[in-house]
Amino acid sequence: MSDVIAPDRSGPALELTGVQVRAGRRPLLNEITWRVGYGEHWVILGPNGAGKTTLLSVASAVRHPSAGTAHVLGHRLGRVDLRELRRHIGLVAASQRLVDEALMEEEDQTAHTVVLTGHTGTAAPLWDRYGPAEHERAHRLLADLGCKDLADRPFGVCSQGERARVRVARALMADPALLLLDEPSAGLDLPAREDLIAAVEDLATSRPALTTVTVTHHLEEVPATTSHALLMRETRILAAGPVEEVLTPRNLSDCFGRPLHLDRVDGRWYARAPRI
Repeated sequence: MSDVIAPDRSGPALELTGVQVRAGRRPLLNEITWRVGYGEHWVILGPNGAGKTTLLSVASAVRHPSAGTAHVLGHRLGRVDLRELRRHIGLVAASQRLVDEALMEEEDQTAHTVVLTGHTGTAAPLWDRYGPAEHERAHRLLADLGCKDLADRPFGVCSQGERARVRVARALMADPALLLLDEPSAGLDLPAREDLIAAVEDLATSRPALTTVTVTHHLEEVPATTSHALLMRETRILAAGPVEEVLTPRNLSDCFGRPLHLDRVDGRWYARAPRI
């Protein structure tokens, strides 16, 4: 049976206008106006408390704005079944729990099984919902993410870097139109971080219609395939647009509140504070 709701590709993938989010009297987002086209690859940067994760919660149809309007995949939040809409959104976060903790150490809770659960969006597998096509897709996604050898490994014994790539494979299982990555490299060592970034960069080539938004604190974690950037400070957007126009020494210095030098090597960015 087809989904009741499908992405509307006649407009942008995301369109937020005058969005505010409050927790009591405390503002979490202020006057956010932002447009993301299909097939674009965005990064959201900013210091702690800037509002990055809150913005992603609106983009992922998890949180309603307190004011303003938010259209996700062409559908206005507040006028659509969010459960159906979220079927078309892949979310990857280091903090998300993919497997029921009671099942984590069981040997049959393999990386392949975890990827399969992305088809049903559940923390435990629903075996009657997975046929040969779903099993084949899970194996193919693990291969695409460079971790086909993990298929039969219990998820509970996978390294943090391996789990990060399994998370991305799981998020892709439902063939989303929009992939959101919230600090996907958190807790990874350098080799694992680079493997994950390479996997994300490959998606831009293998899935040209996929729209991605990555939240990070660290410029060196920005994939070289990033097309657009958004800088946040104190719950507001400081700058947004094509990456070459936004990621400048002046903008980054204003965003993080201290002078910064900016370098770019092989499409990747690096920031450092000047020595006085």
